[in-house]
Amino acid sequence: MRAPIVAFFNNKGGVGKTSLVYHLAWMYAELGIRVVAADLDPQANLTAASVDEDVLEILWPADGHPKTVYGCVRPLMRGVGDIGDPYLEDIEPAIALLVGDLALSSFEDQLSDAWPRCLDREERAFRVMSAFWRIQQRAAEQHQADIVLMDMGPNLGAINRSALIAADYVVFPLSPDLFSLQGLRNLGPALRGWRSQWADRLPRNPDPDLPLPPGRMAPAGYVVLQHSVRLDRPVKAYDKWIARIPEVYRTSVLGEPGDDRTTRLQEDPHCIAMLKHYRSLMPLALEARKPMFHLKPADGALGAHMQAAQSAYRDFEELARRVAHATGVMVPQPQRAGAPLVLVPQAG
Repeated sequence: MRAPIVAFFNNKGGVGKTSLVYHLAWMYAELGIRVVAADLDPQANLTAASVDEDVLEILWPADGHPKTVYGCVRPLMRGVGDIGDPYLEDIEPAIALLVGDLALSSFEDQLSDAWPRCLDREERAFRVMSAFWRIQQRAAEQHQADIVLMDMGPNLGAINRSALIAADYVVFPLSPDLFSLQGLRNLGPALRGWRSQWADRLPRNPDPDLPLPPGRMAPAGYVVLQHSVRLDRPVKAYDKWIARIPEVYRTSVLGEPGDDRTTRLQEDPHCIAMLKHYRSLMPLALEARKPMFHLKPADGALGAHMQAAQSAYRDFEELARRVAHATGVMVPQPQRAGAPLVLVPQAG
């Protein structure tokens, strides 16, 4: 049974998707789950967060970049072959990184061109459109991964269309603001359109030996990142946007008809979690190059910071379990007591 590919996506930037992928990868490793973290964002933020600059200099040499996702698709782009075998950077024994690359943006034009050519039964067009899926499949097999977590850029361009076609599930990170809601309104119809259009193309594949992604792109739910504010006015503003999320998700992402129902976010079965922002921990984690829940006093996590790190561990453990439940990944049961403080029940 192959590892599911789970994309974390919102076409509004700054909602915390890269941080979610990074911390979930580390938490799955804590839980005994082998994971590939795939950086398909041309900004390569996940890669920058995961490896030191001296390692990046080796991974991004002056020419070629053979050890990145761009290096995998370069033979296909040049017309001298198909995708190359992926290089995986070991972050820790259970975490392997499919290295991102700023040069990946140069693949955008070929992906745009290949999309309509699939309708003409062109084999190369199908090889281009399925490149990200086939690379991630090979990476998962190579690492013997239980799950693939895919980070993506915040747009609805050709790179993300191809990346989403590769996804079995999509998790939507949100902030409680107008921009995240508008992002949902934009990407929901796009997602459904791409799913339908890829289904039209699949039967036109001229090579029966070329494996293709099914293009499932099943919405797995959303995660709300809460801002740590205390003044009455900002809290009321966030409550306003939080109250609108369930309906916008239901109508825009799931394509269900609108009605007069008012579903509280805490009762919405599509809400995987509400997470604290952990603003004070993030700078410490970035400097230490470790997840927030691994911070120690030696990293500067003293007093309230240490308590927040312990709380982050509980929150991300439960989040990892809920994402795994939504995507069919088996996770060992916890060996210790204790329940998270900020998570919302997920439908079974």
